[in-house]
Amino acid sequence: MTTEVRSLREFKMPDVGEGLTEAEILSWYVKPGDTVTDGQVVCEVETAKAAVELPIPFNGVVEQLFFPEGATVDVGTVIISVAVAGAPDAAAPAAAPAAAVPAPAAPAAEPAEPERREVLVGYGPRTGTAQRRARRTTTTTVTATPAAPAPVAPVVPVAPVTPVVAEPAAGERPLAKPPVRKLAKDLGIDLRAVVPTGPDGVITREDVHAHASAQAAVQAAPAAAPAVVEAAEAPVPVPVTTTGDVRVPIRGVRKATAQAMVASAFTAPHVTEFVQVDVTRTMKFVRRLKESGELGRDVRVSPLLLVARALLTAIKRHPEINAQWDEAAQEIVIKGQVNLGIAAATPRGLIVPNIKDAGSKTLSGLAVALGELVDTARQGKTSPADMQGGTVTITNVGVFGVDTGTPILNPGEAAILAVGTIREMPWVHKGKVVPRQVTTLALSFDHRLVDGELGSKVLADVAALLERPKRLITWG
Repeated sequence: MTTEVRSLREFKMPDVGEGLTEAEILSWYVKPGDTVTDGQVVCEVETAKAAVELPIPFNGVVEQLFFPEGATVDVGTVIISVAVAGAPDAAAPAAAPAAAVPAPAAPAAEPAEPERREVLVGYGPRTGTAQRRARRTTTTTVTATPAAPAPVAPVVPVAPVTPVVAEPAAGERPLAKPPVRKLAKDLGIDLRAVVPTGPDGVITREDVHAHASAQAAVQAAPAAAPAVVEAAEAPVPVPVTTTGDVRVPIRGVRKATAQAMVASAFTAPHVTEFVQVDVTRTMKFVRRLKESGELGRDVRVSPLLLVARALLTAIKRHPEINAQWDEAAQEIVIKGQVNLGIAAATPRGLIVPNIKDAGSKTLSGLAVALGELVDTARQGKTSPADMQGGTVTITNVGVFGVDTGTPILNPGEAAILAVGTIREMPWVHKGKVVPRQVTTLALSFDHRLVDGELGSKVLADVAALLERPKRLITWG
């Protein structure tokens, strides 16, 4: 008789973003006792650059989760152990099946196995060794939260130390994308209680919001009042009263953004210039493109698309602004292509993904790329690669009703264009004061690379193109 030898395999936090040293565990998708297969996503983590999902690189049964949701873990630290099946032990006596019971103990102590550091596809293994965190004596670390599902119902967000996976499972894990799971976690909603309406039973954001609204209506009834009071007394990561200080940890994207902005502000000498622009024709052009569908029926058209095209056209005429300062070599490096960054405000903080080689795209291609970039950012699935290599950035503060600002350069870039809100204002047009659609543009640039003449020419060109957008077709 042969006996199956089972050993423990340990999966360490990989370097998911080229040299990052830590990541925060946002969500566990498995719990001890679950069966996992090679390539299955077991958790979602957030680094200083993006939120990514981690696949397990082997088959087996989850033995232990070493950290709860919300924990920040150093790269190279074991985060999950899995019991895997080994080769049959042919030497085991056929008449003594009980000998198979203690068998897992010996393979679990193999010294060489933990040295293998599995990583995501596209990234190499991290060099050097990391001190292993002491293994806990119980496998119920992550599953030790209250078993009753009642705490999931509050109308205020639950603390991040209350993982969704800690609740008792009832059948298979609900189908939902990571951003939807994050939304449900923030709202304190058990996805198993949400009715899915998406394809193949997938839970959508609308399903979560609908469930949250239904919960709020139920809890607003007098019979539900004690539950709301109890929830308000529980610790939450956001203020629930108007008195007292609240401390919010700075980590992940916000930490990286803060460090980058400080470095940029005190390294590059910033200069900002402003211009008001009559964009009435641009707004009419946007409406025409939408109604005609000439860029494609499913292509999203917005004023930001024409602003991006205007800036790219101006850069083509003045390529010196698409540059980088090389301190070590004491050189100005004029970039061969424009990787256009679009600043995006997300729940995790400000990120700046970029469209690679945006200057070579047609207006239709730029519209598609811009739409995909925005959708990916909103879903929280922007990859680290999409946020690297930017050469110039647009920040649209107008969506918040703001007229203008003095944007800080994205580190390593020479210019950033801020677009203000579009307002109807009195304007002199053809000798008469009439209402026109007007916006304010602000261009910040690194005065080491860009002097006042170059910066002014670029800003004036963008303004001229937005005043008469048909030039976007003829200028080049």
